[in-house]
Amino acid sequence: MQKIHPCLWFDTNAEEAANFYVSVFKNSKITAINYYGDNGPLPKGTVLVVYFNLNGHDFMALNGGPLYKFSPATSFVVNCGTQEEIDHYWEKLLEGGKEENCGWLQDKYGVSWQIVPSILGELMSSKDPAKAQRVINAFLKMKKFDIKTLEEA
Repeated sequence: MQKIHPCLWFDTNAEEAANFYVSVFKNSKITAINYYGDNGPLPKGTVLVVYFNLNGHDFMALNGGPLYKFSPATSFVVNCGTQEEIDHYWEKLLEGGKEENCGWLQDKYGVSWQIVPSILGELMSSKDPAKAQRVINAFLKMKKFDIKTLEEA
């Protein structure tokens, strides 16, 4: 287990969300599920925590009740090497969610994701400041990133 990993707070659908995320990312799996006992805020036998791994990264999903909600202030960046990868993650994570600008989306559970081409940092760090600005101007107009358009900018 990695030393630091995110804990995602859900109302009551942590297991459903974890199963969804595992279905989206290759090489992913549920690693453990714990349940509430007699003294929890939710009924005995309700899922308390789901531990899962997304492509080598550990996560925890907690059913904690309606006290807290997700916000775009915290998001997960998915670096993609190809347009096909961008299209895959965008399409899958967007199911039931909503598009945002600049490669951001919010999934059906309210979790924010950034689906980003791996080359974006390189394009934005061009030694030619005009080119870097053209790349920034191009992606500011996008919802889902288009690698070809960014490279042509």
